[in-house]
Amino acid sequence: HNNKKIFFIYGWLFGLGYFLSNLYWISISLTFDQNFKLLIPFTIILIPAFLAIFYGLVTFFFVILKPKNFLVSFLVFSLIFGVSEFLRGSILTGFPWNLIAYSFSNQLQILSITSILGTYGFNLYCISLFTCPSLLFLENIKKKGSIVCIFFIFSLISSYIYGYSNKEKFNELFTKNLDFKVRIVGSTISLERFYESIDTISVIQDLIEISNPNINEKTIFVWPEGIIPNVSQDELIEHRSLFDGKFNDNHLFIIGINDHSINGAFEHYFNSLSLYDYKLNLLNSYNKINLVPFGEFLPYENILRKIGLKSLTNNYQSFSKGEKRNIIDLNQEKFSLKILPLICYEIIYSGKLFSNSEFDLIINISEDGWFGNSIGPKQHFVHSVFRAIETGKYVLRSANNGITAIINPLGEIEQRIELGESGYVDLQSIKNIQTTIFFKYGNKVFGLLILLYIFFIFSFNKINNE
Repeated sequence: HNNKKIFFIYGWLFGLGYFLSNLYWISISLTFDQNFKLLIPFTIILIPAFLAIFYGLVTFFFVILKPKNFLVSFLVFSLIFGVSEFLRGSILTGFPWNLIAYSFSNQLQILSITSILGTYGFNLYCISLFTCPSLLFLENIKKKGSIVCIFFIFSLISSYIYGYSNKEKFNELFTKNLDFKVRIVGSTISLERFYESIDTISVIQDLIEISNPNINEKTIFVWPEGIIPNVSQDELIEHRSLFDGKFNDNHLFIIGINDHSINGAFEHYFNSLSLYDYKLNLLNSYNKINLVPFGEFLPYENILRKIGLKSLTNNYQSFSKGEKRNIIDLNQEKFSLKILPLICYEIIYSGKLFSNSEFDLIINISEDGWFGNSIGPKQHFVHSVFRAIETGKYVLRSANNGITAIINPLGEIEQRIELGESGYVDLQSIKNIQTTIFFKYGNKVFGLLILLYIFFIFSFNKINNE
């Protein structure tokens, strides 16, 4: 086709339909604030329309490159698509939601290969896998196309066997019993606490009741993201009387609570994960690094606030970005544990979670009420499964209005609290697997796969020319 721009439109339209169907829930977050309701129709279209540009660029560049050899065409398309998905998850603030790889979310044996390839590497493989049947419809290459399809079917079976083998090995590993519990709390406290004067005390009382503390059991309690309203990190101690008699030195708390600080003339608010002792003395904390645009910070805030816009999750100003994600080392007399803290959708970033790999498990706290009663909370939860497999670590997820769970290094959900329910799950034992290849090298593995595809593209192109 002489008009190559039309191929951009083809790809863009495919992407628009794809993202319209699976990201509709984003508009639900705008229903909680009157200032944003007018933007709902635009959000439903504009976000999918923007993300679809990446798919439009795939088809556009594919046509520009004009690969003629069928196998080269197949590899070039897969490579452009895979790189485009990586860019979608990286540029600006990045939004690696609903990659093609997530179509295998329920196939844990096959997903085990992400412990080597990572999500982006597996995503590239999935694109090739789902594209190869198209070769069977090209009259002049049906035989060669069949060989390619057989190769990918065989590789899929091999991935399943690899996953099955991993599960067998995992089941045979020594189980280490912890001398304390990590109790992950899931709650259903209304989002109205952000906009109305919901009593702070009643929320704390509800959380304590759900937590069901036992004075004689050493327990680390994990409460969801931003769960306590109208109180900052250093003000929580003012509510110590609510904890008296119910907790003692057998207990620690990991709580999602906002931090407020003043630096000269500037006020800063942080979305924080905070570690407290039973007397509510602050021991350690982590300030969220990957903030949600419009949700937690307002781009061009000085301009947009003049027309009545503000960030969704608070009534004061945008959250500030944390400086660094540090491992939280409990290192207490009765507790020895190193955790990687992740707040809300920080869990969606494959290969960008840590620089220090010396930790025991991942704790992810979240507020999923912004997604409403939609597919959003389930999509969000699936990312935790992928991170567990990639890192070979347990992921403990505490969610308000979402899915709370313990996910083991195989991606298996050992315990869970369903969406719309409240309660707790306890981690009392763990199995330690060997460090995964992806855990060691991260997205460098994806880079190697790109080089491998490029090598085959040039090799097959050379063979065809000869």
